[in-house]
Amino acid sequence: MRAMVFTAPNTVEMLDVAVPTIAEGDVTITVRAAGICGSELHGIRHTDFRKPPLVMGHELAGVDQDGRRVTVNPLLSCGMCDRCSANEEHLCRGRLIIGIHRPGAFAETVVVPKASVYEIPDSMTFETAAMVEPLANAVHALRLADPAAGSRIAVLGAGTIGLVSLLVALEYSMDVTVCDLSESRLKTALELGAIRSSTELTGEYDLIIDAVGAESTHRTSVERLRPGGTAVWIGLLSSSTGFDGQEIVRDEKRVLGSYCYTRSDFERALSLAEHTPLDWTTRFPLELGATIFTELMDGRQDVIKALLCPAPGPVKTRSLV
Repeated sequence: MRAMVFTAPNTVEMLDVAVPTIAEGDVTITVRAAGICGSELHGIRHTDFRKPPLVMGHELAGVDQDGRRVTVNPLLSCGMCDRCSANEEHLCRGRLIIGIHRPGAFAETVVVPKASVYEIPDSMTFETAAMVEPLANAVHALRLADPAAGSRIAVLGAGTIGLVSLLVALEYSMDVTVCDLSESRLKTALELGAIRSSTELTGEYDLIIDAVGAESTHRTSVERLRPGGTAVWIGLLSSSTGFDGQEIVRDEKRVLGSYCYTRSDFERALSLAEHTPLDWTTRFPLELGATIFTELMDGRQDVIKALLCPAPGPVKTRSLV
């Protein structure tokens, strides 16, 4: 079958690979849409987390071997450790992720645990279903912050995670500002319901979601909080903190990390996706995957969320090249 493979730092290639082997408890999904995540775009610049050769892709929708239209929770947990017992399976001590620790969905088919599969409504498109995973990240981040109704909220970044964070934040408050350097992405944020947009955040906020994770956005997320306010860091761009620790102490500001989601967060995201505007994605044929991925990695800005979509039809078995 055809797949986009991470083969070396900064390099993805379209290759012929073997159809994945199915094990007990697994099911085969014929992929219909798979989203390119920002974490993949900057994550392949090194090989200390994702190990080549690797078929990435953890945001997906398709058809299972029984003909059901499905999406997949790519986060796999052991079910036995203390964090799993506390219903914090996203913090499982043996956590694995499809597309990182096992082959993912940038391919014609993917094999996943049956327990990770969720059937989608007939009315939901595959493109929307592939967006459930990023939406679940936003559901988790806002649940952690738990803002009061009517809170003044800001979102730093108008990429995919920033925009889904905006959409979930609107469930809590209509006073949501989005900050980004791209005027076209800010226009999309306003169309989706942001009350205001800006290339530079000003004023004070009860809650700031950092959907970028750069040193500069870390700093802004703390500096622009009101005393006693909360910043949630969901972006993964940089490990540098960039803020004044004494400011956090003196003003009792909180900084929360947010990583992935629980099963209940994923299920809520699936429900929200039925009535949430997620139609700002762009479809590309899987065969163009390496080209599109490289363009996005090199800074292409006119696409907010790229979905790679294999052509419908039978999957051919080929040898790994």
